Amino acid sequence: MNTPSNLKYTKSDEWFDPATGAVGLSDYAQSQLSDIVFVEILVDEGEEVEAGKPIASVESVKASSEIYAPAAGKVSAVNRELSDAPETLNSDPFGAGWMIKIEGGTTGEVMDAAAYEAYCTGREH
Repeated sequence: MNTPSNLKYTKSDEWFDPATGAVGLSDYAQSQLSDIVFVEILVDEGEEVEAGKPIASVESVKASSEIYAPAAGKVSAVNRELSDAPETLNSDPFGAGWMIKIEGGTTGEVMDAAAYEAYCTGREH
C-alpha cells in the first residue's frame, strides 16, 4: 500500500494534499475497487464544498463508491480528463489521478499516513 507521508487521509479513503489542495482516491481504495471504469465529478470550479459531502462518484468492475470532500473550501480546479481515462485512478492515484483542488478551506477529520495505514490494516482482519 502506497501512502505518501505528505498527504492526509480520511476514513472513507480520500487523500488530501494540504500544500496544493488536491484531492483523490487513496491507493488502498483503488486496489479494493479493482479496475475503475467510470468517474463522475459532481462539483465544478468556483463551487463551495463541505468536508464530508460527496464530490465525485466512481464505478469499478466490482462496485460503485462515492468520493467525499476531505476539506471545506472553494473548488479551484477539476480534473476533467478522468472522465475519458478513469483507469488513471488505478495507475496513478497520487499524480494524474487527482480529482479536484480545494482552496482556502479547513480540513475535516483526517489522519496522517501512519494512522491511515494502521486504520487500513485493521480493516483487513
